[in-house]
Amino acid sequence: MAALWLNSRWEALDGLVNNVGTNIRKGFQEYSPEEYDFLMQTNLHSTVDMCRLFQGMLEKGAGAAVVNVGSVAGMVDVGSGAPYAMTKAAEIQLTRSLACEWAPLGIRMNAVSPWYIQTPLTEPVLSQPERLEKILSRTPQQRIGKPEEVAAAVAFLLMDHASFITGQNLGVDGGFLAKGM
Repeated sequence: MAALWLNSRWEALDGLVNNVGTNIRKGFQEYSPEEYDFLMQTNLHSTVDMCRLFQGMLEKGAGAAVVNVGSVAGMVDVGSGAPYAMTKAAEIQLTRSLACEWAPLGIRMNAVSPWYIQTPLTEPVLSQPERLEKILSRTPQQRIGKPEEVAAAVAFLLMDHASFITGQNLGVDGGFLAKGM
């Protein structure tokens, strides 16, 4: 239905940002089947559906680019729950695979993977002094990221100036992924 409405208004799409995501933080065995399905649908299937829905319009776009918003949890364990991490890892791999498949169509695919960003979703974690201290100790910049810093990375990857960048996953993480032990 959405594609029908959009196709009647616009024939081409130059950029798409898949930025939906949520989490339920708990131990793996504690997830109900409904919670697991909810996370899979919200975090992964929605991105797949949007890519499928708009691929034809992106192909007609001028230097079309897609940016998927993943998470560092898709690359390393951050204690945010296995289903969340699984969805974000799959989203990052989807980005790489579609970058290769869609490059001949003129569509670039990239991802950004934030660490902790000051948002309503992270507020329950960041409001816990012990968790906040642990997060900051693992972040070389010693601070929490801002939404506009993620938005700037996304905007760059959508720009023509990034036209030779595809299949990449950019950590927006204050150095978290680089730190190691």
